[in-house]
Amino acid sequence: MLLIMKKLQIALLLLLPLAGLAQKKAAPLAKTYDLLLGGYTGANAGNGIAVYRFNTETGKVAFLNQIEGIENPDFLAISNDYKFVYACNVNTTGGEGGVSALKFDSATGKLQLINKQPGGGINPVHIILDKDNKNVFVSYYSSGSLGVLPVNKDGSLGKVSQTLQYTGSGPHKNQKGPHVHASIFSADGQFLMVADLGTDKIDIYKYDNTRAQPLTPADPAFEMTAPGDGPRHLEFSPDQKFLYVIQELSACVRVYKYNNGKLTFVQTINMMPAGYERNGAADLHVSADGNFLYASNRGTANNIVQYAINKQDGKLTLVDRYNVSKAPRGFTIDPSGNFLLSAGQDGNTIIIFKIDKATGKLTLTDNKIDIAQVTCLKWVPAE
Repeated sequence: MLLIMKKLQIALLLLLPLAGLAQKKAAPLAKTYDLLLGGYTGANAGNGIAVYRFNTETGKVAFLNQIEGIENPDFLAISNDYKFVYACNVNTTGGEGGVSALKFDSATGKLQLINKQPGGGINPVHIILDKDNKNVFVSYYSSGSLGVLPVNKDGSLGKVSQTLQYTGSGPHKNQKGPHVHASIFSADGQFLMVADLGTDKIDIYKYDNTRAQPLTPADPAFEMTAPGDGPRHLEFSPDQKFLYVIQELSACVRVYKYNNGKLTFVQTINMMPAGYERNGAADLHVSADGNFLYASNRGTANNIVQYAINKQDGKLTLVDRYNVSKAPRGFTIDPSGNFLLSAGQDGNTIIIFKIDKATGKLTLTDNKIDIAQVTCLKWVPAE
């Protein structure tokens, strides 16, 4: 019996280190993401699409990789399986823009060009994919059009399959013609909302990816904003009950109730005090819990405005304003909801705020990325 007990004790002693290893392996790891940065290239600008590794516990970033030779990738879209990246390519001489398809390795941050297609429009400023990765949708500011390009099984892009050319104008000096600026899908993928900054309209389309030309006008086919508003970017609340639209020219946010392709106006709220001039509202994002909305303003303001969201009626209430690097054309909230990153296009710096999830308040950290002319920030899981 004593011999058996001694053998059991020895076995337990041998197993203890293994148990310790198992405990260490089970310990939670810091979640990391690849942060993809798009913007302008050339003299005094970037070199292509840069990739950084971001720690959502500490907010620290480290350079990972970069692909050069991608002309002015001012907006990016990521496929749902994270294997492909699609980039607008702005022709700064005023000619036709293009769209690039790239293969992405999230482990190394390496990007590889697959192909590039002419976009059929001038000055592409926004690109998205449908939820099934069947088509990309490109917004063209200068030509005032929306282009659709099919996505092949290998991630490459086909030729333009549909172009929607807009017409009209608005009362503001920057509204001499249509300026399509962004689009967004409903969660079910059945409707596409398109912001036309030049005509103060949000156009609404039904979407059928089995058709060669997948977009047809919905009923009603559009929603008008206020004259001179200049709708720019759009974002849904997490529950899809409300649509928020930032207005570049009037620097306000408009709130709509959303139901099955139909919009009902709820509220307009100004981003700056009455009488403030030289506005240039740009981007907006809703926190993952749906409690707060953040919106950026350029011009002479150069700030991010925080609003509290009433989840019952979607209305916004001003909470605070935060100074950021010059010309915050694009900003993002990391997937954990712990940090907000604001890219100063003309300040050539991405500054990083810590988010208090209870209050939504932002606190500036010491972490930053010094990089020129960034306009778009996108996330891909690295673990």
